[in-house]
Amino acid sequence: MDTFCKSDRSTIMRAVKSSNNKSTELLLIQLLKKHKTTGWRRNYKIFGNPDFVFQKKKVAVFVDGCFWHGHNCRNTTPTSNKQYWENKLLKNKQRDGLVNQRLLDLDWRVFRIWECDLKKRPDEIIDRLKQFLCLV
Repeated sequence: MDTFCKSDRSTIMRAVKSSNNKSTELLLIQLLKKHKTTGWRRNYKIFGNPDFVFQKKKVAVFVDGCFWHGHNCRNTTPTSNKQYWENKLLKNKQRDGLVNQRLLDLDWRVFRIWECDLKKRPDEIIDRLKQFLCLV
C-alpha cells in the first residue's frame, strides 16, 4: 500500500527529473572530472539522447536509474496501480533495447551504467568505461 495519497504521489513522481539527476548524471560528471577523463559531451543530438557521448570514439553513455529502467537491485515494485507500472517499465526496457540497436546500426557503441553500480562502485565503473573507450 502506498504511504502517500494519489495527489501527493503524483506530485512526487512529477518532480523526478530525467536529466541533471544527482544520483546519476551529476555523479558521473564528478567522477569523470575526478579521474581526468576527457572527450565527453552532454546534450549531443543523436537517437536515444544519451546522457554522455564520446564523439571521437563514437560511444554513447547512458546512466540508467534503477527504478525507471527496471533493474531489480532494490526489489522495489509498486504495489498500487501495478499493471500501469509493469507496462511502463516494460516499455522503458524495450525502448532501451531499441535505442541500443539503432545506435549500433549507426556504428556507435553503447555503454550503460546502472545507478546502483555508480553509487556502490564508482571507481570500478570509471575503470570499465575507460577500458571500453580504450583509454587504459
